[in-house]
Amino acid sequence: MSISQKNINGLFVRYLEQQKDMFGDGFIMSTKQLNAIEQAMQPQNSSPFSESNSGKITLVDFYHQIKECQKCSLGKTRKNFVFGSGNPNADAMFIGEAPGADEDSVGKPFVGKAGQLLTKMLAAINFNREDVFIANILKCRPPNNRDPLPEEVNECEPYLHRQIELIQPKVMMVLGRISGQTLLRTSDSLRDLRGKLNYYCDIPMIVTFHPAALLRNPNWKYNAWDDLKYFRKVYDVILAGDDPKDVIFESNYK
Repeated sequence: MSISQKNINGLFVRYLEQQKDMFGDGFIMSTKQLNAIEQAMQPQNSSPFSESNSGKITLVDFYHQIKECQKCSLGKTRKNFVFGSGNPNADAMFIGEAPGADEDSVGKPFVGKAGQLLTKMLAAINFNREDVFIANILKCRPPNNRDPLPEEVNECEPYLHRQIELIQPKVMMVLGRISGQTLLRTSDSLRDLRGKLNYYCDIPMIVTFHPAALLRNPNWKYNAWDDLKYFRKVYDVILAGDDPKDVIFESNYK
């Protein structure tokens, strides 16, 4: 059982009082005893990430550790650091490319028109936003919504890795061609990335259209619907304890 610093201090005071009662003002303490007490009285060094009472680092702890990040130039141009939002214990995680203007203004992912569409997409496969966790590869908005630069991804992607490690989702959906290419280190087209299981951080991952692209090209919603149905089947199979590789992607539109 761990003892708080306050309790250590109290125990030390009681120990001195007991020694004084037994031996008077001239009681003797060995060097070994003095060193042990001095070490106990020192403030405990904290790890780079604070821990909860259970000893496990929480997602909130991690947020507070990185929210002031200035590792790349985007830290100087952002309005808000967009960490992510949703269920910290989600079985399903959705990952976009980077915050846009609305997200930068509010500090949350997918809150603009594309975010409203994402909420509808989730509802179509029986998810609420509160059920899942939504994040981006980059936590800060690139100026003018340009594509992420390699050096920005290099600095920010480890944050995504840590989020995934803490959340431990069973399956992930990546939103958009650039997101899929970035995480999978490939130049394959979205057409080639869709309709199959990829793996990222050893977790099954499905790539689909970014909601913003669907707003610009409504006809692609048919294809996105196939991806969503596939995602839901994979999710259900995994939660049932079966192999998601057995799930067949079905589409008339790919």
